[in-house]
Amino acid sequence: MYTSAEEAHRRDEADPGHRHLFHVPPADGGDHPESAYLAGNSLGLQPRATRDELLADLDAWGRLGVEGHLEAERAWLPYHELLTGPAARLVGARPTEAVVMNSLTVNLHLLMVSFYRPAGARTRIVIEDAAFPSDSYAVRSQARFHGLDPDDTVVRLRPRDGEDALRTEDVTDYLAAEGDRVALLLLGGVNYLTGELLDIPAITAAGRAAGAVVGWDLAHAVGNVPLALHDWDVDFAAWCSYKYLNSGPGALAGVFVHERHLGDESLPRFEGWWSTAATTRFEMTPVSRPPATVEAWQISNPPIFAMGPVRTSLELFDAVGMTALRARSQRLTGWLESLLDEVTVGRPLRVVTPRDPARRGCQLSVRIGSGSAAELTKRLRYEHGVIADAREPDVVRFAPVPLYSTYLDCWRAATALASTVGQVTS
Repeated sequence: MYTSAEEAHRRDEADPGHRHLFHVPPADGGDHPESAYLAGNSLGLQPRATRDELLADLDAWGRLGVEGHLEAERAWLPYHELLTGPAARLVGARPTEAVVMNSLTVNLHLLMVSFYRPAGARTRIVIEDAAFPSDSYAVRSQARFHGLDPDDTVVRLRPRDGEDALRTEDVTDYLAAEGDRVALLLLGGVNYLTGELLDIPAITAAGRAAGAVVGWDLAHAVGNVPLALHDWDVDFAAWCSYKYLNSGPGALAGVFVHERHLGDESLPRFEGWWSTAATTRFEMTPVSRPPATVEAWQISNPPIFAMGPVRTSLELFDAVGMTALRARSQRLTGWLESLLDEVTVGRPLRVVTPRDPARRGCQLSVRIGSGSAAELTKRLRYEHGVIADAREPDVVRFAPVPLYSTYLDCWRAATALASTVGQVTS
């Protein structure tokens, strides 16, 4: 490597993140005590504050029993409201438009109950070909639920020949040509495989102009890139909280519904105990009276101990701010890109993430020319203490998360990759 570890240390001194607020796993190999953790796009690290705050909620149960619903320091009955403000700010929503609940795919199904309404020739669901499998399963099952053939109903948009990422104009061109047959456009804001950030406002505008409902899976976008869902006129969105939001494995997810749909009694929607208005919930009437907020899409009472880690994380994002995080993300990812540019020369490696910083988040995906991506990541971990993420058969994903990753992490990842993958000899 032409760049030294000393240069990485210099950059870390000048541009520190918030690593001290997180638990970093110890290294399983290499010369450093801590891992170079570049897998936050799969599972974020644990904030140090999470344990104590979660234990405090558990202690309230022990001390108060059922009375904790109203008497706990963070009372359980309105607990989910503690997450509403910071979640809304994080995705650029109004407080009535965002709620934390359930898991990502459950939320997508609940939203599609309301917003996928095939009629006449307008039946298609458009996704990207490289959508995460659960999204593909979800939309295909929705098509079957409506008595439609998923092979005919679900349209998978592919990148152009010889390209790895789907361009924004590939989506808008399709909508211009076939939009009158599209009932739902449901894309990933940041693609899980390539790390590409789509132009959410431009695609949303094109979809709505074509008469389609536009929803977004923001699993890899929330906490990674700035979002303005209300201003962008998105119909609905859903996201998980265990990746960039650092809320723990299987953490509760989030939902956005634009305010123009709130209180619309014509929308079909599944209902339950928590989807009726809080002011009348304990009147125990048999007919739900949903509020004119996104909380009408809630079904069950919130799991308090699962909400605690999400609340802790959202408060951290509120304190640091996405503007600062996005700026540091572009500096970190840009530097890792420059290091990978050195490594890939003469090796069977190719970065498939767009080079334009505006078209990506903090992930760089590397396609390997031979061998198994999973085997390569094992070697990076056990020989060099670098934790990256494999997507078989041939993509290794590196995510320098701006909250806790360092320039040294990036340098270690690049040097480990250079050491592990040999140059091709002529």
